[in-house]
Amino acid sequence: MPLSDRYDFPPHYVDVLGSKMHYIESGPKDASPVLFLHGNPTSSYLWRNIIPHVAANSRCIAPDLVGFGKSDKPDLAYRFEDQVRYVDAFIEKMGLGDVTLVIHDWGSALGLNWARRHAERVKGIAMMEFISPVKSWNDWPEGIRPLFQAFRTPGAGEELVLDQNVFIEKVLPGAVARGLTEAEMAHYRAPFGERASRKPMLSFPRDLPIEGQPADVVAAAQAYMDWLRGSKVPKLLFWGTPGILVTPADAARYRETLPMLESVDIGPGLHYLQEDAPDVIGRGIAEWIARVVH
Repeated sequence: MPLSDRYDFPPHYVDVLGSKMHYIESGPKDASPVLFLHGNPTSSYLWRNIIPHVAANSRCIAPDLVGFGKSDKPDLAYRFEDQVRYVDAFIEKMGLGDVTLVIHDWGSALGLNWARRHAERVKGIAMMEFISPVKSWNDWPEGIRPLFQAFRTPGAGEELVLDQNVFIEKVLPGAVARGLTEAEMAHYRAPFGERASRKPMLSFPRDLPIEGQPADVVAAAQAYMDWLRGSKVPKLLFWGTPGILVTPADAARYRETLPMLESVDIGPGLHYLQEDAPDVIGRGIAEWIARVVH
């Protein structure tokens, strides 16, 4: 199907921990649920061209993380632990069991963290550009290393993310191989018009598990990676070239170390693979669910 900038899903809201979380839903209500979790600085809009492929035979649910998209922005630190509480509560509120996860970026950290603690409720995990512990800054992609180090520097991070809105204006379009249209950028800009609204986008890069810091996120990421390496749950990995968090070399390593893993080369891709190859990803998920996950 042609790439679309349209967001043709009716809005749904659910009360979670005293805040409204927005989500979109598509597919038969009585079908097995598939939960799509986005990362920074996106929203359920990221999945708009993927869900139509999957919704024919699955109940697709894609929330906006708290502080993102059309969800409320309560007064939080927006640490990883805050997002964990809201995602956990959202899943319980929605009554999701026997769920297939489709996860990306910080959505992967949140989804894998949940899966490790609720393994009996996980039918399958499809992932792309997912977060794992990074031993050294030397292992972080060289082209974006200075920028992400600046995000973690008091003062500099605020200037870049809160004042200049760099995550939306530079990082996001710069990590889509085809670039983004003005109509697409308008959707992604919409939640972050005010300086104060951009805090969640700054908290996430400061929580990336790099060189042992921050310790709580490193411990959580190490725990879910250890679980993933031992879990027999079916796994599907989409990767692109050159990729950012998952390079072709990383994908090859995961094929050797993660049991029950299938992988799909989407071709050219950076970080937001959903914007470059939504049809490959959508068809791949639907086919894999039908064949492997059921």
